[in-house]
Amino acid sequence: MKFANDFLFGAATASYQIEGAWNEDGKGVTNWDEFSKIPGKTFENTNGDVAVDHYHRYKEDIALMAEMGLESYRFSISWARIYPEGTGKINQQGIDFYNNIIDECLKYGIVPFITLYHWDLPLTLEKAGGWLNKTTAQAFVQYASTCFKAFGDRVKHFITFNETVVFCGHGYLEGAHPPGIQNDPKKYFQATHNVFYAHALAVLAYKELNLFGEIGLSNVFAPAFAIDEQQDNIFAANHANQYQLNWYYDPVLLGRYPEYVIERLEQQGYLPDWTLEELAIIKKAAPFNDFMGLNYYQPVRVEKLTGPVQSVELTRENATGRPGKPSFDHVYRSVMMDDKRYTKWGWEISPDGFVDGLDMLKQQYGQIKLYITENGLGDEDPIIDGDVRDTPRIEYISEHLSAVKQAIQHGVHIKGYFAWSAIDLLSWLNGYKKQYGFIYVDHNDNLARKKKDSFHWYHGIIQSRGQDL
Repeated sequence: MKFANDFLFGAATASYQIEGAWNEDGKGVTNWDEFSKIPGKTFENTNGDVAVDHYHRYKEDIALMAEMGLESYRFSISWARIYPEGTGKINQQGIDFYNNIIDECLKYGIVPFITLYHWDLPLTLEKAGGWLNKTTAQAFVQYASTCFKAFGDRVKHFITFNETVVFCGHGYLEGAHPPGIQNDPKKYFQATHNVFYAHALAVLAYKELNLFGEIGLSNVFAPAFAIDEQQDNIFAANHANQYQLNWYYDPVLLGRYPEYVIERLEQQGYLPDWTLEELAIIKKAAPFNDFMGLNYYQPVRVEKLTGPVQSVELTRENATGRPGKPSFDHVYRSVMMDDKRYTKWGWEISPDGFVDGLDMLKQQYGQIKLYITENGLGDEDPIIDGDVRDTPRIEYISEHLSAVKQAIQHGVHIKGYFAWSAIDLLSWLNGYKKQYGFIYVDHNDNLARKKKDSFHWYHGIIQSRGQDL
């Protein structure tokens, strides 16, 4: 089986992780510009002031993407480049920069796929309450509408938000992302609702412009599975999916929140302070979502917790996705299993879990259009005789593209695959130690770019439409 000709082979990045130029050409300060400079928040106190300097080297980088054969490039816009204060006056130099990115992609026939929010919130809005303040949703719609009008003549694929579960969970439960709040479920659920409301408003604003493109949202896709057939653990898996999957997918695809979660939040006093108008907007926007983006790295193996729960200290090191922590409500915990494979960061490698999860998604939501908007291997790539020999990445992506093939054969409607990431970039919490890209960046040689083995391999896969997997 080959992938269809209209299936997009791409790769992805995010503005804060690659651009640098954090205070150049009128850009405002973001929450991450401040947060990353708090000692201990990131590995070796790395920050995005320079990152990999894509801001000044985008032509070189996009030329490499074209040489690799990328059909689409998913990148995010830094809100603070467009609106330095989050609202108010537009920064034309920011508009110009992203116009240049878009035009450079189109020069090579690369389809631009824009993410409007990949975690870097203008600091002015963060200081005013961030995603706990409902005016942030109104500010987001203004920003999104500006992007639709500036770029929508050439960009036909927009993603509103990337991984709400991460920036809200790490922001209000684990304290590992801005604003650095720990163990506050009430704020966590309030922030998620405000994001869904902002998403819905943006979808409706986009549709009113009649730009003949498509709009959606990218969610973490980490389906939960019980560690065995015991009823308690099966219950735990269902509970995990309700909170970590349905809470994030139902408002976007069905226009409502899952009753299972609502009932429990009411009992615990964690229900968001929402209005009937906000719920009506979310319901109204749902049919106009054109696709869902899935960011898949690993499934979650869970067991029900019994007895007293040992608290886990919330640190940067244990906020990086490794299994072993209890859920915020102490109903279940994630587990590492002896018969599974794991990366150096303890993330399970499971193409089978990918297929099973996609089948489960189709069963729950029907034939929705999907893009795999992130999937890739974080590793420490060996350099042998001057060449970057990232064979594990080739094996990882090969297995997961084969899983995508299998899911398509099962009738799952997947129209593109974006590897994370196009180029080695700044990991939010792990600095430059954790590498994901097809293109190596040498931090000891003026950020020189070098093609990895995976670069040449992915080029061949795109050329053959995946037949050579």
